[in-house]
This record gives sequence, C-alpha cells and structure tokens, in this order.
Amino acid sequence: MYIRTGGSMRNKYTEQLRTIIYGAAVGDALGVPFEFLQRDSFTCDSMTTGGVHNVARGTFSDDTSMLLATCDSIKQTSTINPDDMRNRFCDWLFKGAYTADGAAFDVGNATASALHRGYGCDHEYTNGNGSLMRIAPLAITNATDEEIRQVSAITHAHWISMEACVIFVHILRSVLSRNSLKDAITKELPAPTTAEIYERFAFLYNVDTLSREEIGSSGYVLETLAAALWCALHTTNYKDCVISAVNLGDDSDTTACVAGALAGALYGFESIPTEWIEVLRGKEIIENCLF
Repeated sequence: MYIRTGGSMRNKYTEQLRTIIYGAAVGDALGVPFEFLQRDSFTCDSMTTGGVHNVARGTFSDDTSMLLATCDSIKQTSTINPDDMRNRFCDWLFKGAYTADGAAFDVGNATASALHRGYGCDHEYTNGNGSLMRIAPLAITNATDEEIRQVSAITHAHWISMEACVIFVHILRSVLSRNSLKDAITKELPAPTTAEIYERFAFLYNVDTLSREEIGSSGYVLETLAAALWCALHTTNYKDCVISAVNLGDDSDTTACVAGALAGALYGFESIPTEWIEVLRGKEIIENCLF
C-alpha cells in the first residue's frame, strides 16, 4: 500500500511528494531547451524557450509526464500496480495524457519500444535513464525493492536500471529523513558482498571526488545517477544544483529532472525559485496527480 499513515503524517508525505515532483518538473523544464547541446557550448541560468523541440518557456518533457503517470497510478489504485502504470504510460505516449500540450515528445527509444511491445527491454545496451527519471514518487510509498524493480521493468528491465532505481529511491528516503546526502550514499549503495552489483555502482561511493570532466551526461542510467548526485554534492541549494545539471549538456533535461527531485528532497519546496514555478506549465496536471 502506498501511504504509511493517515492524518497529519499523511499531509507531511503529500508535501514531500509535491516538493519532489515540482523539483523534478522545474529541472526538466529548465533543461529541455538545452537538450543535446555540447557541454560548455551554452550557459543556462534561467528558464527559457526553444531548443530542438522548440518548446514554450516552462514546458516539461517525457520525464515529468511519466513521473506524473506514476503518481496518478498510485493515487488511483492505492498500491504499486505495474500493469496500471503501463496503461497510463501508453495513455501518455499514444494519447498525450500528462502533457502540457496534449502530445508526447522526446520519447526514449527503450521506452517507446517497451510500450509498443508490452514488456520492458532487458539488454544491457538498453540501460537508458527512462525508468530512473520517473521512479522518485516511490520514495513516498512503502514500495519494496522488488516492487521498485517491477516498476522500472515496465520499460527498463535490465538489472542495472532496476538497481539504479532501487538505490535512488533509498537515497531519497534517507535524505527526506534528514540524513546528509553523503551519509545516504554510503548507507544505500550496494555492499561489497553483492559482487556484480557492487562492481558497477562502487564508483558512486566517491562520486564527490570526481571532477566535472569525469561526470558524464549522456542518457546512460549510471551517468545520470552519478551526475545528479555529483551536482547535489557540489552545490548548497536547489537553484545551483539544477543549473549545474543542465550545464552538463547532452541529456540536460533528464539530468536536471533527477537532480531536481533530489535537490527538492534535500532543500524543500521553498528552495525552488518562485519565478520558475510561476512559469512552469501544466501545474494543474501536477496537482491532480499528487497522492
């Protein structure tokens, strides 16, 4: 079941969810106009228009739309239901649900393939960030690790993507419980006893020591997770974190979406610049999907 308790505590969790979702959506919208641009060929410092998708200012992408579909499924079913989530993802892809303009855009290859054929992609080369970008709402639920993996596997069924989602949900829960991000990373990363998983994720233990040049910003799930953690570890507020994420270039919207969810969890709703929330499109969709 999705919510841990009722009354005032339920209100607390709803506010945590709102903070994470708005943090992600604002980061997403900030990054969309700069997607696919080479690092250091531009400077993002505010919400703007244009880009390869020629979007209006404040428009979020597939990242937030799928995040909202995940939220809406949990809200409507009161549980973690991958089949229902898949149906809502299809409503987004084929009918334009959960979008500001009534049409999906910027759809990842693995996501599109999985939703067309009805099952997730499980080859190693399909480890894009398409499940990581939408997994954050599960941090506000009682979802088990296996349920988190099942939600990832709707589109991204390789173990790397699934474990990245498990780790990110655990890190979000930890910082929402007021642990430091560094402590959360140390606590929630795989133990050395899980050899294959540890080998792939071990570099995240010391991600804060990496230089900007060592941080990737492609659509590869481990690069996106590392970039989000790095941006949060190297900044002290929401604004600087998402600006840093966008300015890494390439998959700028998804990097900033994941970093924005994390920064929201770290710093709270009030840390998100008011002017960015004001120009964010689709706020009524967001509010309708909160549980």
